[in-house]
Amino acid sequence: MNYQSHIVRGRLEWNEYTGRSLLHEVYHTWEYHTMNVEGEPLMFVFLQGVIFIALPVIKRIISGTTYFDLTSVYGYAGPISNIDLSMVTTQTASSFREALDAFMKTEQCICLFSRLHPLLNQEHLLKNIGGLRENGQTIYIDLQQSLEGQHLRYHKRLLRQVRALRQRGFSIREATTSSEVSGFADMYRKNMDRLNASESYYFDEGYFQKLLDATEFSCKLILIYKDADMICGAMIFLSDAIIRNHLSATDPEFLSESPSKLLTDEISNIGRKQRLKVFHLGGGVSGKQDSLFTFKSYFSDLRLADKIWCYVRDQVTYNELAAASEVAPSSSFFPIYRAGRLKEIIK
Repeated sequence: MNYQSHIVRGRLEWNEYTGRSLLHEVYHTWEYHTMNVEGEPLMFVFLQGVIFIALPVIKRIISGTTYFDLTSVYGYAGPISNIDLSMVTTQTASSFREALDAFMKTEQCICLFSRLHPLLNQEHLLKNIGGLRENGQTIYIDLQQSLEGQHLRYHKRLLRQVRALRQRGFSIREATTSSEVSGFADMYRKNMDRLNASESYYFDEGYFQKLLDATEFSCKLILIYKDADMICGAMIFLSDAIIRNHLSATDPEFLSESPSKLLTDEISNIGRKQRLKVFHLGGGVSGKQDSLFTFKSYFSDLRLADKIWCYVRDQVTYNELAAASEVAPSSSFFPIYRAGRLKEIIK
């Protein structure tokens, strides 16, 4: 055996690996993982020579059993490394699986779910391990192209609409007070109510404040005002190379005015000022080409494959739990025994 592996359960060592990675994002940090209330944050670390591969996860108890499963946080996570994962050899990938299986057996974990990060080449490592599933497409803006080039990729009427919105005198600014965070949280809740969203998409004011107060990553609340009224806003994440709209909301009374188009354009401008490379807009809900996907597609025709990883280590126990759950075997939900609790799968 020419490799080593171990489990990280503390901030300092966790941050050491994220800090040494070739590329990571907010969704890989210790602090973001501690905001998850479903279970225990863990990082599985695989070492081979000078190479490391680190997999951050949440370990959850399977109710009524002595077993656990692993899941990813809300967002785009999966393994990170100090090398480009597209350079991982077949032999290294095989050793990684062997070490991963041993880790999961020790921790009594029967399966693992992770939404993958479309910019990290993770599928190259995982394709021979098993469990990769297509999850539609995500959309991104290349911030390294010229601004004119970016605008040429906009839907033919979008740039005109954005310019018209800018001429209407809306105020765009970063939130600086707790009352603004409270106002955004209320607006966000109303949006989720209007969309009849699942429980997993609801977050309270305390969660938003924790994101803004984080010390391991950069989060800003960008707001649009019409006179004294907050009409639109977004919690944005800024990483070393990537900017994204993590969560956003629009006042229902102003939906017809589409301030979210102005907000999205402004986020791209913030990314440019910070000299970031990519504005990752993401995809539709659960990988679908829905109205959310259509809205994002107005801003760019650049696409990335979106994948999820649904890996089963202990197939016998998994099948027993699946049968006990009485969920139709044809269900694509993973893990199938949690099909009655949508919050257990983070989309």
